[in-house]
Amino acid sequence: MDKERVREQHPCFGARQNRGRIHLPVCPGCNLECRFCDRKINEEEERPGVTARLIKPEEAVTYVEKALRLCPELSVIGIAGPGDTLATDNALETFRLLGRKFPRLLKCMSTNGLLLNERAEELIEVGLDTLTVTVNAVDPAIEAKLINGLVYHGRRYEGEEAGRIIIRNQLEGIRKVAAAGMVVKVNTVLVNEINRFHIGEIARTVKEAGATIYNIIPLIPQHDMKDCEAPSCIDLAAARQQAGKFIDVFRHCQHCRADAVGVPGKNNFSKEVYGSLPHVKDTFSHG
Repeated sequence: MDKERVREQHPCFGARQNRGRIHLPVCPGCNLECRFCDRKINEEEERPGVTARLIKPEEAVTYVEKALRLCPELSVIGIAGPGDTLATDNALETFRLLGRKFPRLLKCMSTNGLLLNERAEELIEVGLDTLTVTVNAVDPAIEAKLINGLVYHGRRYEGEEAGRIIIRNQLEGIRKVAAAGMVVKVNTVLVNEINRFHIGEIARTVKEAGATIYNIIPLIPQHDMKDCEAPSCIDLAAARQQAGKFIDVFRHCQHCRADAVGVPGKNNFSKEVYGSLPHVKDTFSHG
């Protein structure tokens, strides 16, 4: 992978302006039960885990063509949910369909990393340019406070056992794809009550595994963490300072939806690309 090209063209890896992305919402299911995650179908909320509709991999070419007509600045095809991108084959199938059709566009994906270790070779084979992995702890005891459980190879795990499984798979997976030349960004959801003073350890560990850049996302109090405190600007600045001792820190996250289209912070063509919905809200289940 051309790391300089990624830095020049990807808005989450260094590109400063006039670089856009399309998120293709092809992944409905998730295998991890994060206590702060509330995935929904709606048009109103501007946050991860939300989309106006779900699409099929074979529909993706049509949506990308439409997005390019509306926003020629698009440089990235991304898949960020609304579920986990490795919990099904949808994301990989979509990238295979799009790779030959849009060779100039970067291919980007986000994952919770539970299946990253065992599916790393598939991501390398499909030609993924960048990968974002959400790592909220590298200590199983801390991870256990952030999730209710996970489903791994048909079995449900909870507590520190679940924490050990996902942390191991995340770090081993990062090592594999980074060694192949893929540019890796790590996201961490900052929860003051749980991982505020663990940020430096996460940053150090993922940097050693091969991550290039680190993004700290302040908690949106919702779901099981609706009563938690939303981190302040001071909290976020302190966490970034702690992480910055070990790894480059990204500071311009826009809390993008799973169907975002356009240049972050400048325009959004998601409704024009994906169309409007009736005013009906829906939710997703884990499994």
